[in-house]
Amino acid sequence: MEMRTLMKKTAVRQLHASEAASDIEIAFWLQDWDDPYNVGGMFRVADAVGAEEMILTGKTPQPPHPQISVTSLGHHRRVPFRHFPRHDDAAKTLKEEGWSLIAVEIASEAQHYMHFEYPAKTCFVLGNEGAGLYGNVVKACEAAVFIPMAGKGRSVNVHVAAAIVAFEARLRLPHS
Repeated sequence: MEMRTLMKKTAVRQLHASEAASDIEIAFWLQDWDDPYNVGGMFRVADAVGAEEMILTGKTPQPPHPQISVTSLGHHRRVPFRHFPRHDDAAKTLKEEGWSLIAVEIASEAQHYMHFEYPAKTCFVLGNEGAGLYGNVVKACEAAVFIPMAGKGRSVNVHVAAAIVAFEARLRLPHS
């Protein structure tokens, strides 16, 4: 049996570049997250999916923050972010900019994330690690998607959920 070998860095970059082009624009809205380590992980996810930006609202920790820096491995410097103290201001601004707000939450009329038709300009809205999204934030969203859980747990880490839905959205829309 022949062993596979790891690709060199230049080959990896070429592989990623050939597969990365997509017609979807992605942003992430982090509503009142508590844990700066989760925010740092989210910056890594945002960079990996080619997100346009991250929106941090309320008490969500923001760079510069030592724990964000540690977890993000510098990706917080690659993905633009904005902070809005008020969630309603974020919703209004994002809608005015043409973003479709898609809640990642188990909400009424939420669709399976693999069966949803993602708009070309999708902003995934992700709630607090423990409490989830606030009712007024869910109401500001055009739709909601959920990730079915096969095990006994009710959820996965919030930035893991973001990665799952964002990569699915990228795969489902036509590539350039």
